[in-house]
Amino acid sequence: MTVELLQETWPSVIGTVTIGATPDDGGTRGSRVTVGGHAALPFRDEDAPSPHPPVVALQVFDAVPDWPDQLKGPLAGVIDSPADWARMGAEQLGVDLILLRLMSVHPEVARGSVDEAVETVRSVLEAVEVPLIIAGCGDADADNELWPAVTQAARGENCLVGMGEPDNYKTLVVACMADGHSAIAQAPIDVNIQKQQTILMTEMGLPPDRIVMLPGDASLGYGIEYEYSSMERIRMAALQGDAMLAQPVLAVVGEQAWKAKETRLPEEEMPGWGDAAMRGPAWEAATAAMFLQAGTDIVALLHPEAVASTKRTIAELVGSPA
Repeated sequence: MTVELLQETWPSVIGTVTIGATPDDGGTRGSRVTVGGHAALPFRDEDAPSPHPPVVALQVFDAVPDWPDQLKGPLAGVIDSPADWARMGAEQLGVDLILLRLMSVHPEVARGSVDEAVETVRSVLEAVEVPLIIAGCGDADADNELWPAVTQAARGENCLVGMGEPDNYKTLVVACMADGHSAIAQAPIDVNIQKQQTILMTEMGLPPDRIVMLPGDASLGYGIEYEYSSMERIRMAALQGDAMLAQPVLAVVGEQAWKAKETRLPEEEMPGWGDAAMRGPAWEAATAAMFLQAGTDIVALLHPEAVASTKRTIAELVGSPA
């Protein structure tokens, strides 16, 4: 008996965003990364082949949080130098992007200066040729001071900069428009707020093809079901024709996954949970795999093993060699 597979068609397409500028574009990047362009649900190539598979970014911090030894250990040789850290990601791990998290300017973290953060951005741009995602510290006042300085320092490189939230996005949008960058629109795991955030940013003049959505943060066992559902609803609404939800999606996986107690507790405290050195990267990779199925275009990771595992997952899902 022949089984006929059903095919699903959608009236709309997810928009694309390109990150990075090569010398031909006026920048210094060795490549550009384009995400989006899907005309079907994730990995449904029988419905409509996707022109741009998901990509992997490595998170790099200029001020390291309180991480457990099982995460800091594999990064020991580079964790004090964002430039070396980024270089390891590009050259050894083969990531597509670097997500540089400028936590040093947060008033409760390291109390670093904006000038020092700018020098960090410049050093990372010099160290690697892959495109950059530049993220602020999460403090509204500090980020508003930071964004114009870092966008100017990276002018011409077509970076992706964020995070623009409902109560703190105007300075980011103006800085990105002035210096030729794209922006991240972040919302608290709410489809309607995510749509409104895109509307607000486009009304200021930022084109939709320069916006990437970040619909909240969660990890395996800590709200991922709700966020998965939100991402899925966003993708389906976009494919049905909602232009204000038709932007590519970023998931900052590593930072959230390593907040879970399952990744942090040592083996002597929870011997039944298995090897602590493997538990964390597995938790991170499993979280990334779920977001990929929900429609994420960029997954940002921390542990080298999680990067390798996620790259293999993407290769298997798109049917190409790892």
